[in-house]
Amino acid sequence: MNAPPGVRAEGDERGQDLRLVPAAAAAWLAAAFGVSLSGADAVAFAGLVTVVALATVAAASSASRCLRRPDGVQVVAEGSRSAGSRSAGSRSAGSRWVQRVRWRSGWLRVLAAAACCVAGGAGAAALRVLAVERPPLPALVEQRASAQVRLTITGDPRMLPAQPSGPALRPPLVLVPARASRLVSRGSTVSLRAPLLVLTTDRDWLRLLPSQQVTAVGRLGPARPGDANAAVLSARGPPREVTSPSTVQSAAGLLRAGLREAVTPLPPAERGLLPGLVLGDVTAMPPELVEDFRTTGLTHLTAVSGANVGIVILATLWAARWAGLRGLALPVVAAAAMVGFVVLCRPQPSVLRASVMGAVALLALATGRRRQGMPALAAAVVALVLVDPWLSRSYGFVLSVLATGGILLLAPGWRDAWARRVPRPVAEALAIPIAAQVACAPVIVLLAAQVSLVAVPANLLVAPAVPPATVLGVLAAVTAPVAPPLASALGRLGGVPAGWIADVATVGARAPAAAFPWPQSAGGAVALVGLLLAGRLVVGRRWPRRLALAALAGGCALLIGGRVVVPPGWPPSGWVLVACNVGQGDALVLSAGPGAAVVVDAGPEPEAVDRCLRTLGVRQVPLVLLTHLHADHVEGLPGVLRGRVVGEVQVGPLDEPAGEARRVRGWARVAGVPVTRAGVGEVRRAGALRWTVIWPTHVLTGDASQPNDASVVIMAEHAGVRMLLTGDVEPAAQRALLRLGGDLRADVLKVPHHGSAHQDDRLLVAVGARVAVTSVGVDNSYGHPSPETLDELVTAGARVLRTDRDGDVAVVGPGDELQVVVRSPTGDVTGP
Repeated sequence: MNAPPGVRAEGDERGQDLRLVPAAAAAWLAAAFGVSLSGADAVAFAGLVTVVALATVAAASSASRCLRRPDGVQVVAEGSRSAGSRSAGSRSAGSRWVQRVRWRSGWLRVLAAAACCVAGGAGAAALRVLAVERPPLPALVEQRASAQVRLTITGDPRMLPAQPSGPALRPPLVLVPARASRLVSRGSTVSLRAPLLVLTTDRDWLRLLPSQQVTAVGRLGPARPGDANAAVLSARGPPREVTSPSTVQSAAGLLRAGLREAVTPLPPAERGLLPGLVLGDVTAMPPELVEDFRTTGLTHLTAVSGANVGIVILATLWAARWAGLRGLALPVVAAAAMVGFVVLCRPQPSVLRASVMGAVALLALATGRRRQGMPALAAAVVALVLVDPWLSRSYGFVLSVLATGGILLLAPGWRDAWARRVPRPVAEALAIPIAAQVACAPVIVLLAAQVSLVAVPANLLVAPAVPPATVLGVLAAVTAPVAPPLASALGRLGGVPAGWIADVATVGARAPAAAFPWPQSAGGAVALVGLLLAGRLVVGRRWPRRLALAALAGGCALLIGGRVVVPPGWPPSGWVLVACNVGQGDALVLSAGPGAAVVVDAGPEPEAVDRCLRTLGVRQVPLVLLTHLHADHVEGLPGVLRGRVVGEVQVGPLDEPAGEARRVRGWARVAGVPVTRAGVGEVRRAGALRWTVIWPTHVLTGDASQPNDASVVIMAEHAGVRMLLTGDVEPAAQRALLRLGGDLRADVLKVPHHGSAHQDDRLLVAVGARVAVTSVGVDNSYGHPSPETLDELVTAGARVLRTDRDGDVAVVGPGDELQVVVRSPTGDVTGP
């Protein structure tokens, strides 16, 4: 008979006490479901589960009383204690009966605890949803009413960089988390307590600190579905009636500013990374480094996590022991260090969550009492979910819990096993990051749609550098207000390990097949969990262990260097053109040989086109052709230039908009790439790719869409596939193209202007394309692509594909066997 849940034999320290895990999972799931409902539905759900929970507790209590059977158990017990009064078989039967009673009673207590936690999670969610939906705010939001709102700032303001919005560039936005306490709208004043997100273009908001109270005027709007905010306030102008921040927040602001000042002399990567390691402040990190961290699985380092808390506490305890402190003084010093770190990083929910998780993991690993780790983690989950039910839908919360659980459940066993072959500190340094990475892998897939092959080695390589960088950064922040020169020196010292971390991320992200696509769906996450469990079961058996390890090593070798040995589904062999899924914009890639491609337009933002080029294995770009200078075609240029050899950037005849023209030339100048102009009749070649510029022969005047009509149009050919790439030309330019009388027939047409309704149908018919590709963003506000345009293309005999629904679209040659392969936004590859 197995022991009841969490019950172990005397002296058995290897068992895990998992009795509170079902209760934590129940509270988590109930809260996650409850906050996704409307107020009335959340209350009904809470009432229903409360009734079920009460019935479950009552039934469990009744069953437990029945199982006790005092007389029978006592007889068995007495008989088992009376020497010679009963046989050994009777004593054994009595012992089994007692074990069975305990086992069943244990499961009944687990069930009752889970039922109570379900009711608690649902009730907490209902209260929070009702607070968000408290009248009259929902009605004002629906009417998008103007209002004057009294706010308390609840988090650090942050700036979103300028983003393309169609042909224009949307100005930078400042996002400010806040809580509304008073609202004046349409002649009435309402007191409330509701979380709001403030959006504004006024940079005066960036100077605010949490706890300050301000008054703002703006227009109310709806928050994103599933968001914890009751509304979004589009504020006009600077904040008014600003109060002073609290003493704690003032101190935190002073320390954070001191750290930023201390790292000012460092190179850009280290200057942006060190505040990220210490404070979770990544605002100064270069975008390419952010993307490299994502590829190499190091993003968790720049979020305030339990690991940060553990590092600070361990360093403090080491210093306290060195100073001679012992006994009860040590936990007091550790607690003070944790409180100080929370103040430094701001006592926000994410930081408090990290502190709880870090304290749990540290308690289990530092004391060696592993059985206390999981109950403490489960209790922490229940407490945090009840206090803030919205955490149940936070990826950060999920990753924190999984990482802590992985460290508690997996790391000790792996450490002990590996310590037989390597020194124990090395075994521990290996076990902790690998356990955390394995536990978090299924959720990371949902975020990144890829599995990183370099995440484990990258985490192992940076592990020795993270503690000194964190500790030196904290010391620089603490000393900055009183000794700026010392803080600057500490900042420079902290830049050394931070530089190593940045170098590992950069080199790892450039490694061949650093990451491979994985379905970004629940099915993909479940498949990865199954794969990890299967691997663990196989490796856990003694007889095939060497064979399994050899297979694992061979599989990694194939994945890293074996695109020829075991070709992945993407990119397809023989591709000649890929339309990258970059949102509302154009980014086309024309194959120019192994690892080389010509890029036509760069899309609206760098990360998307960089990611597309990486999946295609493009390292050399002989030419980047920007058909025209609207933001949705050029703002991604830094992503093309990132880490690649680029020979030339080519633009059209118009330097409009002027701001975009300056930005393009600035990016090219920094990268050391010349900028030239395309000329009609120009014939170029790169590898087996050949193209001719056929438009614009002149700039059309008197047309409101002059920049669009001045788009560079090329006819490209590769492997017998003719491709007409048309930029954003509109009917006036399309008619001019037809009047030129050239041969416009092509196998592939890049549909002009994202498939808008402004088309000359005669051009679509004249091209006679077998494949028509529309680059377009999901749910864009322009109505692209037009159903009429798509119908006309189908009538003309084209197979129509669109990046918003199909994802990345690859055209595969040769021309007499033209095929199309698509990689959906979830990572699924379909095609021939």
